[in-house]
Amino acid sequence: MYAIVESGGKQFRVQEGSKIVVDSLAAEVGGEVTLDRVLMLGGDTVKIGAPLVDGAKVTAKVLEHFRGEKIQVFKKRRRKAYRNMQGHRQDYTALSVTAISA
Repeated sequence: MYAIVESGGKQFRVQEGSKIVVDSLAAEVGGEVTLDRVLMLGGDTVKIGAPLVDGAKVTAKVLEHFRGEKIQVFKKRRRKAYRNMQGHRQDYTALSVTAISA
């Protein structure tokens, strides 16, 4: 059985035991998180939500919190002596899916 879940505006296809990396969630390492925005359940029978599947949820364990690689944001206006350099590192949370319930 698999599910399509939404977290942080992005969609993920998950199965029991799969690991996913989502935008940072407010949960402690080792704790459990419930993803209740389930868009689709697949397997022997397919349930498609409109937009969500009623009563479906995915339970996941928080593995770690980490930060992504640094990206450089550089802005420049030609002939105007305007230059702006900025860096950014996104916060992420790694999850391990433990159960999918319909």
